[in-house]
Amino acid sequence: MQPSNAILVIDDEPQIRRLLQITLEANDYIVHEAADGKQGLQMAAQWQPALIILDLQLPDTDGKVVLQKLREFTQQPIIILSARTQEDEIIQALDSGANDYLTKPFRTGELLARVRLAMRQSTPQVLPQQLTFGNLSIDLQAHTVRKNNEIIKLTTTEYSLLALLAQNAGRVLTHQFILKQIWGLHYTDQTQYLRVFVAQLRKKIEDNPTKPVFLNTESGIGYRFGQ
Repeated sequence: MQPSNAILVIDDEPQIRRLLQITLEANDYIVHEAADGKQGLQMAAQWQPALIILDLQLPDTDGKVVLQKLREFTQQPIIILSARTQEDEIIQALDSGANDYLTKPFRTGELLARVRLAMRQSTPQVLPQQLTFGNLSIDLQAHTVRKNNEIIKLTTTEYSLLALLAQNAGRVLTHQFILKQIWGLHYTDQTQYLRVFVAQLRKKIEDNPTKPVFLNTESGIGYRFGQ
């Protein structure tokens, strides 16, 4: 088992691997590198890194196949770093088990923030009964939501949607995943249905629904709770 700051980079571009190595090591991470999918899978099994950064365009196999194989033996966070910007590619990767998706070219500051978030989410912890985000608090046991210490009246569905997003704060949840979790398999294509409920929630919990702080849209993909 590697230290809790060990990161495996699977990318066929030497310049990208070098940039990631410099950036990550400067922030006290230990970096291992793989240039293709086969090597990446072997190193992931051997080194058991705390986090994996995976490119989708690999010389020997598609990165989505590597992602699926990684998920057969590891639950450690995986961040996709890819030049592919198509919405369906991003959605497929997230639905296949990726924790996050960052497109190339990327800003190193944003990459480091995503890495820190993924690392925090992977740390085993007992889920608290109350979640607090600034002036918003969610009591998971009592099923109540307060803003500025005043109870907000939510429908059962609104509460379930808010709780799902809040318990995955910082992580992109796709439309299909949310619809399946809240409404069931028969609703996974009802994205407009989901938008209506998100709009209702924003009116109730956001200071300015047109500039949300809590319920952020990932265009064409889904929603992320918080920053």
